Amino acid sequence: MKISTLSIVIPAYNEAATIHLILDKIRTVALVQNIRKEIIIVNDCSKDKTKETILEYIAENPDEHIVYYEHEVNQGKGAALHTGIKKATGEYLIIQDADMEYDPNEYNEMLMPVLEGRADIVYGSRFLGSKPHRILFYWHSIGNKFLTNISNMCSNLNLTDMETCYKLFNTQLIQSLPLKEKRFGFEPEVTAKIARVPKIRIYEVGISYYGRTYDEGKKIGWRDGFRAIYCILKYNFFQPKYKPVPITADNQNKKLEIQEVRLEE
Repeated sequence: MKISTLSIVIPAYNEAATIHLILDKIRTVALVQNIRKEIIIVNDCSKDKTKETILEYIAENPDEHIVYYEHEVNQGKGAALHTGIKKATGEYLIIQDADMEYDPNEYNEMLMPVLEGRADIVYGSRFLGSKPHRILFYWHSIGNKFLTNISNMCSNLNLTDMETCYKLFNTQLIQSLPLKEKRFGFEPEVTAKIARVPKIRIYEVGISYYGRTYDEGKKIGWRDGFRAIYCILKYNFFQPKYKPVPITADNQNKKLEIQEVRLEE
């Protein structure tokens, strides 16, 4: 599989303290096969100096392909992702949080199942492998595994980390899905919907995780956990069936041919 451009979608809300640091890490990553990086930042109406920090960074790094968008009203992480996904032009895209919890140096490992012609979607699992993991909240880890198990039972997948930020998608595929959730419900919604795409090939790779505390800016809370359960049930059981539009892979060149996937309204 040949990829010329990887779109990196970054939703940002009140991340002035870290956004330039994650952009520095992305800038220094050399992608395999000389894949070009398209960085798409969506500022979800931040109240701090996130906008100023981003625009200053863009001005100081004119050679980087960074595209900036902003919402006039705060809508949520999912809404910021919707905007970024729509604007992506690379053959594949990956989601990157604006904090320092996930390491862009692992993009190449995420890309390998795709480049080898094995995968259409790759999830980065915080619960696989032996890479560094910051030790933080016990109940958060239990909650993540609980939600992943419920999602798996409903979708018939065997993921280990449904709630992970690092998800690598075929861009045409993810752009064809009718995504609705504007907050943290994005994760269970997109997982439920990709699980229903005919012949989809989903892989996981182990990633590191440098989690942060609430004092350091972590935003997700227990209410989002209950919303996730609601979204798992809603998008697995109470949505119309997909029209039978198959995804086909050419066995010779491993190039994925995506047709639009629609929901019957």
